[in-house]
Amino acid sequence: MDLLDLNVWFALLVPEHPFHPRARAYWERASDPFLVRVTALGLLRLLTNAKAMDGKPLGVGEAWKVYWELRLSSGVPLLEEPGGLDEALADLVRGGLSPRLWTDAYLAAFALAGGHRLVTFDQDFLRFPGLEVLHLSP
Repeated sequence: MDLLDLNVWFALLVPEHPFHPRARAYWERASDPFLVRVTALGLLRLLTNAKAMDGKPLGVGEAWKVYWELRLSSGVPLLEEPGGLDEALADLVRGGLSPRLWTDAYLAAFALAGGHRLVTFDQDFLRFPGLEVLHLSP
């Protein structure tokens, strides 16, 4: 199963996004993509953010509808945290970490603990040892 980073979900759901074609190409051959709570909340936040949405943010209700359609119509599950996540996260941050990478470290630990591949446009994930990453080139 594939854990998609927030940047992939956002590019996939916003046709005007410059990475939309690449996200769409991935989606068409996706290997059981899923959401986790932090990416779901991030997606809702971005969909309602004027700057992220190029001055055309969705209302809270509209964003929830987009999210719920993704979950129901596309059958995208929201996975619970796997056992061993805290230990995996502790291992990743033990050697030091930039404060801006907490969420990346959490997603990497989730993928590692659950045996999932992480799909992203972000090269920062390549820093996490043992993590299987599908880096989508924009």
